Amino acid sequence: MPTPRIRQARLDDEEALGHLDRATWSPLHSVQPRPEPPYGPFFDEQHPPREVLVAELAGAVAGYLRLGSATPLACNAHVRMIRGLAVAEEARGHGVARALLRAAGEEARRQGARRLTLRVLGHNAPARGLYESEGFVVEGVLPEEFLLDGAYVDDVFMGRSLTAPDAP
Repeated sequence: MPTPRIRQARLDDEEALGHLDRATWSPLHSVQPRPEPPYGPFFDEQHPPREVLVAELAGAVAGYLRLGSATPLACNAHVRMIRGLAVAEEARGHGVARALLRAAGEEARRQGARRLTLRVLGHNAPARGLYESEGFVVEGVLPEEFLLDGAYVDDVFMGRSLTAPDAP
C-alpha cells in the first residue's frame, strides 16, 4: 500500500468525507447517536474545510482529521484541538491515522500553536495507544462522563507540547 498523502480539505470532498464519517461511526469513539438519513452536511459554519486534513491513498479519500481552536478565547489561542479523526476500514493498519496526527502537529505549529489536545473515550484502547505513541499524555479524566450502550464511559483528555525538543 502506498504512503498516505495529506492535504487540506476542499469543498468537493463533502460527499466522500460525509460517507467516510457515516461508515466509520462507532460507539467506541462517538458520543453522538448513529447518523440517520437525511444526513446533515459534513462541512458547516463550525466545521469549515480549512479545519480538515484529508488523507489519500492511491488518490482515494482514506481518512480525515478535524483540527480547530480549543476554545474561542484569545488567551487560549496557542492551543489547537483535534476534534475528530476517522480512517476508512480498508485503510486501517497502513499509517493513515499516524500520518494525519503528524500533519496536525505540523499544521498546528504553522498556525502558531504551542499545544495540541484531544479527547478520547476511555474504552477506546486502540486510539489511546496510538495517541500515546505520538507523544500525547493523559492530562485529565472525567469518570463515567457518558452513558453509552448501557455502560458508563470515561472522557479522557490528552495533550502534548509542540515546542518541547522531543515533540514529534
